[in-house]
Amino acid sequence: MTKIQWVDCHRMPSRSFFYKNKQFPVCARCTGIYLGYFVMIPLLWFYQISILLSVVLVLPTFVDGLTQAYLNRESTNFIRCFTGILAGIGMSGLSERITYHTYKFIETLIT
Repeated sequence: MTKIQWVDCHRMPSRSFFYKNKQFPVCARCTGIYLGYFVMIPLLWFYQISILLSVVLVLPTFVDGLTQAYLNRESTNFIRCFTGILAGIGMSGLSERITYHTYKFIETLIT
């Protein structure tokens, strides 16, 4: 499972999940982010979330990462994965909204 070379992730064993004694190719937080993308991207065809909600969903990951880095706090893999899922959903929604507004702006320039 370590064949994913193009993914930018630290892959620290202490911050990764293991399955059958094999480490996941990305850390727990990145696993959560990819799960959030996987869940939200198909749902964006039917449901759009606001930019504000998208930012709010990304904030827990931001806070978790910063408090780990600067406040000498150790998070758990469950918290990393959960906040990663929220961030994946938020970033999907944010990307969709940015794409939508860019498309509308270009459309107004052309017409």
